Amino acid sequence: MASTSASTTTPARTSVNRGLRHRRPRRSLVPRLVPLVIWAGAAGVLALWWSDTTSVVGPAGWLTGAGRITGLLAGYACAVLLALMARVPLLDHSIGTDRLARWHALGGRCTVSLALAHTLLIIWGYSLTAHTGVVSQGTDLVLHYPDLLKGTAGFLLFLATGVLSARAARRRMSYEKWHFLHFATYLAVFLTFFHQLSNGADFVGNQKAQLAWYALFLGVGALVLVYRFVLPVRRGLRHRLRVSAVRPEAPGVVSVHFTGRYLTELGAEPGQFFRWRFLAPGLWWTANPYSLSAPAEPHALRITVKAAGGHSAALAGLRPGTRVWAEGPYGSFTARRQTVPKVLLLGGGVGITPLRALFETLPGQVTLIHRVRRPADLVHRSELDAIAARRRAAVHYLVDGPDPLTGGPGHRPGPLTARTLSGLVPDLAAHEVYLCGPPGMTEAAITALRDAGVPSHRIHHESFAL
Repeated sequence: MASTSASTTTPARTSVNRGLRHRRPRRSLVPRLVPLVIWAGAAGVLALWWSDTTSVVGPAGWLTGAGRITGLLAGYACAVLLALMARVPLLDHSIGTDRLARWHALGGRCTVSLALAHTLLIIWGYSLTAHTGVVSQGTDLVLHYPDLLKGTAGFLLFLATGVLSARAARRRMSYEKWHFLHFATYLAVFLTFFHQLSNGADFVGNQKAQLAWYALFLGVGALVLVYRFVLPVRRGLRHRLRVSAVRPEAPGVVSVHFTGRYLTELGAEPGQFFRWRFLAPGLWWTANPYSLSAPAEPHALRITVKAAGGHSAALAGLRPGTRVWAEGPYGSFTARRQTVPKVLLLGGGVGITPLRALFETLPGQVTLIHRVRRPADLVHRSELDAIAARRRAAVHYLVDGPDPLTGGPGHRPGPLTARTLSGLVPDLAAHEVYLCGPPGMTEAAITALRDAGVPSHRIHHESFAL
């Protein structure tokens, strides 16, 4: 069984901590309603095809009909994908950025598959109707049908984005490049939009269908414009965030402190993150997600970042006074998810940063476990110990090697298992769990927690790959 090479364990109160009163959260209906709305829209798209189709005869008719259906669904899916990642606060705070990202990734794979099927089925069906070869029919469609040359360019962009977003390719790409690549999807949607109205049998001569399609995409475009561009600029001008200090916390880890105006208007909660755009050479062109590592103050914010790429490594060289635009706050990794008084915070490496803010503010009986490979990787230990002493909570540090404070012999904690966690946290199955760490550690911890009897709906995790 893994052992705690360094631990601060203070008897936890059996009653709710004073000043940190537990309130049962209101369950939002949004996570249930959104999938229903999406499926209802898909049904409406199929109804459009059904109402406009009199009969389907022969192989050519079946292939062309299937091509029309997959094309309509692919177009509709494009609008859904953009809406899911428009960073609408209602969706983000109720569903959660992680879940939205998973839905977006699944939807992206479906969209590329539908678009590919649409392309192949239409060419094949048209070639059977015209009694021509598939290649010559495809060439004729691209070169002579209105807006299909642009549509083909958009389809190829979609295909390239889908291939490069696959897990194997994603691991070899920096977050900045991957994020920048996804801007190509906006261009792809624009290029493919018009060929549906120009060539689609369900739209040609059907003004109501055309108006509905325009309303769908213009509405989604408005959400993207407002929440991804207009509001970040407006908040940047109003809050005037600047770097006030950069302080080292551990090898390769720094805390960046900010000052600004009217920061309470942001409504930032412990556990949430912002996308930070630093107006400095080499950094201004991308906004990267970093969690708050301390509760927000009226005139100050703080993040703690580990150098894991070019952008994060460059933060150590930021100068005080550097202007910052912060998009957010985002995420539902907050106290709103807490449903029971007992809470376990389980962090791996620099994943401790959002948990540190939650540790200070969550109500009830809270236990924190910080799992690191090296003693040098412990971050904010003095703050965690002070919080634990103040609220009489339990903290366990699982560290490979000697304790950095006492110099005592270290232990090798090994993998996280149900037995390990249950030994550290009595009555583990009755706890709410907030989990943040590298993917491998997160997957192992989720398995261990489920084996220990923690219900899946009480395991909340924050991903490093947003």
